[in-house]
Amino acid sequence: MSNGIVNEFYTLPGEIRSFDLPGAGTLKFLIILCCLLFCLLIRRSIYLIYGNFVVTIPHPISADEIRSRFSCEMSDMYRDEVPKYGALLDIVSKVNTGVLDRNPALHKALDSANELARLDVERHGAIRLGKPEELHTMRRIFYVMGMHPVGYYDLSVAGVPVHATAFRPITDEALNRNPFRVFTSLLRLELIEDEALREKAAAILERRQIFSDRVLHLLDKYESEGGLSGQDAHIFVSEVKEIFRWHQDATVSQEIYKQLHDSHRLIADVVCFKGPHINHLTPRTLDIDEVQEQMGQLGLNPKEVIEGPPRRQCPILLRQTSFKALEEKIRFADDEQAGTHTARFGEIEQRGVALTAKGRALYDQLLDQARSYNNEGNAGDGYARRLAESFKAFPDDVETLRKEQLAYFRYVLNDAALFNAKAGSDGVRDLDVLISTGAVAVEPIVYEDFLPVSAAGIFQSNLGGAEQKHYAANASRLQFEKDLGIAVLDELMLYEAAQAKSIEVLFSTLETVVA
Repeated sequence: MSNGIVNEFYTLPGEIRSFDLPGAGTLKFLIILCCLLFCLLIRRSIYLIYGNFVVTIPHPISADEIRSRFSCEMSDMYRDEVPKYGALLDIVSKVNTGVLDRNPALHKALDSANELARLDVERHGAIRLGKPEELHTMRRIFYVMGMHPVGYYDLSVAGVPVHATAFRPITDEALNRNPFRVFTSLLRLELIEDEALREKAAAILERRQIFSDRVLHLLDKYESEGGLSGQDAHIFVSEVKEIFRWHQDATVSQEIYKQLHDSHRLIADVVCFKGPHINHLTPRTLDIDEVQEQMGQLGLNPKEVIEGPPRRQCPILLRQTSFKALEEKIRFADDEQAGTHTARFGEIEQRGVALTAKGRALYDQLLDQARSYNNEGNAGDGYARRLAESFKAFPDDVETLRKEQLAYFRYVLNDAALFNAKAGSDGVRDLDVLISTGAVAVEPIVYEDFLPVSAAGIFQSNLGGAEQKHYAANASRLQFEKDLGIAVLDELMLYEAAQAKSIEVLFSTLETVVA
């Protein structure tokens, strides 16, 4: 195209477009101006080259893409740091493949609901922050990745001195692209009873800066320009990943570490290191009981109890287990004395259908019933039996869960001709009728969030199982949201909206056909 307006057009990994503009004078100026306006309109990254004159318009990389890159790089980093995590991924992959091979109906259902594509990339991580400023900036970081704070979790009632939220995608499209989520806790120094120790911990955290200048600069750039270019996104992911990297050098002396550790192991984990090393990454399995058994066979030292509801035909909410935290060598600040620290572990989860407020109330009641026996919680040999017995009162089939409004579902077109005949010609709008005739099908809406009791159980089992610190109920959602900078989202409202949207889309299809 040597005689055309565009002499060269090509794409590079950094989203670069290059144009060689011939001609002179006013025509060139108008061409450049039009190209610039076009670039601004479609928000593409373009280099306009004429002589020594270069103009660049950055092409913002989507939040979904940045989140996917970050999730992948985090998984690679954690596999390098914790080789047992790689073994865990292998177990989960084999178990999932086996489940799908043995259950074609499940394979078809997951495929129909766009669940298969996300299964292999699905991860959640967990970090523990030390001060409000860290939480506020972390919220800005996750926003770049399309992750929003959903839910408020007070873990102090279970003896863990933190409160938390879960940063995650919130739209169906974003969740299907990559559902990466991070359970993010903030240490509550006010729960340290020893005033002198509390002030010492606060002073240590006050001196800490976990965010690099480059991260802060890119956050400002994102917020002022509305996005990050390919090159900036690459740097951003790399810099943020370093925040979560493990550092074996403690920032305190052995004596201070011991004082904080004796107050609560989690306090030592948060306060005594350079940053909030990620303490686990969690793959999703389709059969957590099988994974638990194989972990034991391979010597991965699983925790004794699977947290959450019992095994069911129709899985609900979230079940979690883990291999116990690694004992890792660390060096203290005073003369590099050697010691050990336990914090990082390998977790697995199995997700079921999201429950409505009514369903969740029943779940909490039955769980409390099983855990309150002799005040044992989930300890003791009989817990699994008590749990299964208690949950016999919870319906275990899709239709009952749906009709009794215990869980959330998507309503999707199953037979277009039948749907048009029933809902169109006959005017039927009753979903029960449309489902019973086969015109409409239902798909469980996956629970994307966490359970406070289960999270606390995982935390405690990896902080030296026998340790049970007790605090009074200290929920402080308003203070947490003040530190965060915004209000957390209500997870039930998100599920309610997803269900309502599916019904709206279903009948809008009919209206389009009728029109």
